[in-house]
Amino acid sequence: MRNARLWEKLLGVNGTVVENVVLDEDAEVVVASVRARKGARGRCGICQRKCPGYDRGEGRRRWRALDLGTVPTWLEADAPRVNCPEHGVVVASVPWARHGAGHTRGFDDMAAWLATHCAKSAVEELMRVAWRTVGSIVTRVAADARAATDPLDKLVRIGIDEISYKKGHKYLVVVVDHDTGKLVWAKPGRDKKTLGAFFDALGEERCRQIRLVSADGAGWIATVVADRCKNATRCMDPFHVVQWCTDALDEVRREVWNAARNEGMKTLAGDLKGARFALWKNPEDLTANQEARLSWVQATNQRLYRAYLLKEQLRQVFKLRGDAGIALLKVWLAWASRSKLEAFVELARSIRNHRAAIEAALVHGLTNARVESVNTKIRLLQRVAFGYRDPEALIAMAMLDLGGCCPDLPGRAAA
Repeated sequence: MRNARLWEKLLGVNGTVVENVVLDEDAEVVVASVRARKGARGRCGICQRKCPGYDRGEGRRRWRALDLGTVPTWLEADAPRVNCPEHGVVVASVPWARHGAGHTRGFDDMAAWLATHCAKSAVEELMRVAWRTVGSIVTRVAADARAATDPLDKLVRIGIDEISYKKGHKYLVVVVDHDTGKLVWAKPGRDKKTLGAFFDALGEERCRQIRLVSADGAGWIATVVADRCKNATRCMDPFHVVQWCTDALDEVRREVWNAARNEGMKTLAGDLKGARFALWKNPEDLTANQEARLSWVQATNQRLYRAYLLKEQLRQVFKLRGDAGIALLKVWLAWASRSKLEAFVELARSIRNHRAAIEAALVHGLTNARVESVNTKIRLLQRVAFGYRDPEALIAMAMLDLGGCCPDLPGRAAA
């Protein structure tokens, strides 16, 4: 047809011959009849291998394309089937759409890009599709991107954590590359078998390339990492250690508070209850009233103030890092063990059990901060979509937005 090259550009199709374009006035849509160029015909829709023809399929079919101005647009073409030695009888590949899709590549890429940048209502309205359809598109585009580039390649420093994605103890295990900050793998579960699946996908050779692994104190993570990554050093996340210490401090505060209540000292008990935020917060973040409340604790209850000082000294350990931090940790363990505060004596035992991983974190300066950042963004994706029924849909969306799988907008390259 005349101006075929112009229509090829307008429709955003490559390797395609545009035979005819008509306006269906009844349906108020543009329909473009197209066919693949000779070199792109007769290929398996899954592996792209050249295969013998099988039959003409179910006749002509349509694919939704990006709108031309304000008018919905469809591509129409034959959909023959081929006989692939590996995948059997499948619909032949077409250059303008992914296998099994009802939309063109440009439409898929636009919808996927919008899904990572807009509210779902905006995507639905602009693309004229249901949110369920957007979920299918995101899954398809993310899978295509993962197949094109291996996110597990060249991993040296990784972070491992779990995140709750649904009520009822439903978790995802997530793995983040510390060097790029990208999410590289996620899977529903929270146990050794789930994490083992990551190292199975990684393979023995690439497991040997892992040098540092950051994680919290979960025993199942430590066991799998020690078994599968022989050359890796596990670094305990400092935030979780300080959180343990804050919990121990709060346990001491509750003991002192309950003792005051049992002895009928209601005023003292009320003041102790109001002091918890002054005890929890970092000294540099205290308000004037909280500083006064902390001074009152120091003057009235040495037991509770000693617990507060233990918490602050442990924070100082992770501020110093390196050899100075390791030396101060040794001093802290001795102090906590003889502090006569049961919560801190127990905490000292726990820290000794993880001491090698904590000292590794002090030496290498590796934390789970990047992993927690990714977790926060995954929660944001959940809120934008009002939750996901299927964890695989959430994983696809997370990989698209946080794993570097988001496609460029059709017709333009990333800056």
